[in-house]
Amino acid sequence: MTFLFYFLSAIMVVSGLFVVFSRSPINSVLSLIMCFIAMAGHYILLNAQFLAVVHLIVYTGAIMVLFLFVIMLLNLNKATIPQKTSLTRVAAVVAGGLFFLVMIAATRHTLEITPRYPFTSKIGLVSEVGKALFHEFLLPFEVSSVLFISAMIGAVMFGKKDGITKM
Repeated sequence: MTFLFYFLSAIMVVSGLFVVFSRSPINSVLSLIMCFIAMAGHYILLNAQFLAVVHLIVYTGAIMVLFLFVIMLLNLNKATIPQKTSLTRVAAVVAGGLFFLVMIAATRHTLEITPRYPFTSKIGLVSEVGKALFHEFLLPFEVSSVLFISAMIGAVMFGKKDGITKM
């Protein structure tokens, strides 16, 4: 089990580095897909099968396909990509370094937090997620569904052409 954890972690770190340092956007997206698959493996190690499947379907399946579609639709090549100046690159490195320091400072105290719920072997299973979702978190779940339906209606209204009002 420990070997599998370190193996998936190594895959995530290496594929994350490929995402950052890859020159081709397609290779970067494919490396991000590999990172997401390794993350789903971590969820399975944590006995969160439902979260792993949802992660694979939503992130790896939908968002990455959308990224690949947009990248291929834009047809990026060297002639159309504006080159960044040295000042921009230095500012990006400084901002990234400051963000890294802030994240280290923020996570320094998180190791002391005790879990809210006791750990059992059923945590992360579909039945337990459903019980928590429809008992303890029913109101936020329903409010978010109303928010999503209103966002879909708004997207349809924004996407609708002004000249065409009859269906």
